[in-house]
Amino acid sequence: MAKTSKRMKDLRATIESEKVYALSDAIALLKKGSKVKFDETVEIAVRLGLDPKKADQALRGMVALPNGTGKNVRVAVVVADAAKQDAVKKAGADVVGGEELIETIAKGTIDFDVCITTPDMMPKLAKVARVLGPKGLMPNPKLGTVTPDVEEAVKKSKAGQIEYRTDKNGLIHAGVGKLSFDEKKLEENINTLMDVLRKAKPQSAKGTYIRKVSLSSTMGAGITVDMK
Repeated sequence: MAKTSKRMKDLRATIESEKVYALSDAIALLKKGSKVKFDETVEIAVRLGLDPKKADQALRGMVALPNGTGKNVRVAVVVADAAKQDAVKKAGADVVGGEELIETIAKGTIDFDVCITTPDMMPKLAKVARVLGPKGLMPNPKLGTVTPDVEEAVKKSKAGQIEYRTDKNGLIHAGVGKLSFDEKKLEENINTLMDVLRKAKPQSAKGTYIRKVSLSSTMGAGITVDMK
């Protein structure tokens, strides 16, 4: 078993494990406890009262965080039309191509965080579904990554749109900004995500829906937050 570092022990000592903190207090504690030299990501974990084995309770969607994530998101666009390729490059896409890009992906070269395509290219992308699918990168109409308006999709991805999805335990994990963000901006991002999750509550969900919400930074301890 790995030893707990002195820094982590000191961090945990400032947090009451049984206490549920107000959002502003939790963010302040994360900022105060950061001792590393890089800008940590603020991460949220939301435990929902859902059974992801039931199709209608496996939540998955997109949310545009008002203040972005602070992360440089690399966006790939698979589109055949040359004019469209030029347009998405101007919109900020990092990797652009048609069938030749699909062949590159098939060989295992993936240097992007989001993949967007047009409906006509989806049948051709099927050959790399086994490559992109396990990484959560396969374009999906429900997530807005299969669309005729690829330029707008690129802009949204670059601006801080993130995906949320329940894991097998009904948990949703997401990065909601950087620790260097102003506290109010972090609060806005977190509240935006939580509002979307509340609205996405399946009608078949029984009992308490939002069971626990925790915040942590990349190197920090988890803090339970009152978001119900």
